[in-house]
Amino acid sequence: MNRTTLSLIAAATALAAVTGFATLESPGASGDSAAGTAARLPVERTSLLCPQPSTSDIADTAYTSFTPVVEGASGSGKAQLQAATEESADSTAGKKGGGKPAKPVVQPKEPGKPVAGDTSGADAPALVGIASGKFAPGWTVQETTEVAAGNGRGLLGTNCTAPDTEFWFPGASTTAARTDYVHLTNPDDSAAVVDIDLYGKDGTLKSTVADGITVQPHASEPILLNTLTGDPQTDLTVHVSVRSGRVGAAVQALDDKSGGDWLAASTDPAGSLVMPGIPKDATSVRLVAFAPGDTDADLKVRLASPSGLITPAGNETLHVKAGMTSAVDLGDVTRGEAGSLVLTPTGSSVPVVAALRVVRGKGADQETAFIPATAPVAARATVADNSAKGSTLAVTAPGGGARIKVTASAGSAGGTAVSKTFTIKGGTTQNVAAPVPSGLKGTYALTVERVSGGPVYASRMLAATREGVPGFTIQNLPDDRGTVSVPEAEQDLSVLLKQ
Repeated sequence: MNRTTLSLIAAATALAAVTGFATLESPGASGDSAAGTAARLPVERTSLLCPQPSTSDIADTAYTSFTPVVEGASGSGKAQLQAATEESADSTAGKKGGGKPAKPVVQPKEPGKPVAGDTSGADAPALVGIASGKFAPGWTVQETTEVAAGNGRGLLGTNCTAPDTEFWFPGASTTAARTDYVHLTNPDDSAAVVDIDLYGKDGTLKSTVADGITVQPHASEPILLNTLTGDPQTDLTVHVSVRSGRVGAAVQALDDKSGGDWLAASTDPAGSLVMPGIPKDATSVRLVAFAPGDTDADLKVRLASPSGLITPAGNETLHVKAGMTSAVDLGDVTRGEAGSLVLTPTGSSVPVVAALRVVRGKGADQETAFIPATAPVAARATVADNSAKGSTLAVTAPGGGARIKVTASAGSAGGTAVSKTFTIKGGTTQNVAAPVPSGLKGTYALTVERVSGGPVYASRMLAATREGVPGFTIQNLPDDRGTVSVPEAEQDLSVLLKQ
């Protein structure tokens, strides 16, 4: 047998092994799919990063982890959330000089039931989470912090996010009343190099220290924005881009008088954007938008109310100059009703990013939250850390009507899951009466699934009044990307014989 024949046999064996592995790793694939058709299969691994919650000594932070039950998911796996520095300890455990990793902050035991952990004080670190197997598809972690007094007092919340290489944050500020940090967390074994660009009302702000910031492996860096520029800006767009590696990024916006919250990244630049779930009792709403390219954007501004799409008087359109941050005060635009802001091009489509700064309360009792533009719920989205009375789920269908299914999970300390379906009329926003688990103990997760119809967008508001101050925080529900498209393959050994 000559060397060529041996090589062909070896190659055929290798190809069979690869295609066999693909079949074994594709549970739940449709048996009647034609060869080459892509199947939607549950993801096998998910990473999440949670920023350092607070520098306040009186901060109390809760972490809630949840994975929905997903058909076709692996029968095994695990998930855990622990300090970023412990990831390094974990990787060296067992080696000479390696330390024993600390106990994870949360470690779920089964999908379908949330698990909670907590911490307090100013020393709580950034966290890194990894889920595999049955815990990976749709895994979500909520970080919620209460700060009773001081700068940024109130309720601060964020969904822990996946590491990435680019983030846009319209809505930051460097005025004297604001203390805004961009938190960068590196989950990997090698350093990440990050650039931070700032854009104000007149364009790019000069900065000598925002390029080439090194974030060490398994570390988190909070960067104070007003140290990057000497030009105070009421409305600022922050662009985080990663030269090498990947990071998690979020902006913590703290105000001297009106509390604070986390500003999550806007969805990718697009010609049309939706910011869902403006509280019906909002006393002030400010829209901040930015056009990253070289072309100005002209946008139609509309509010999706419970009765349909309406145009705010005096703010029918917004002109956004290329490379400059634009902002407009919309006042109490919702006028006592649930609402979502919808931006669409008046003519040609130009990609933009946008966010809302929302204030509830008046005078000394004001509190602030942010609603960045978000992606739709393509199939399913989940948000954790809900309570029986303090949670409001807002859903909007800016185009055609849609039907959704909302599931309240079992409680973290007891209770039975409950589901309910809703019809959302096209062009409207509804604060849906989301179900609550029967016999609820602890907190629970809400999962929104689009059953039929047009695109839907959703957000959840958590509210808690402390000493008369209406603390609140809002988290969007973009699609959880819990499934991935996997083409079905057939063995074709003839490719080995082609020249």
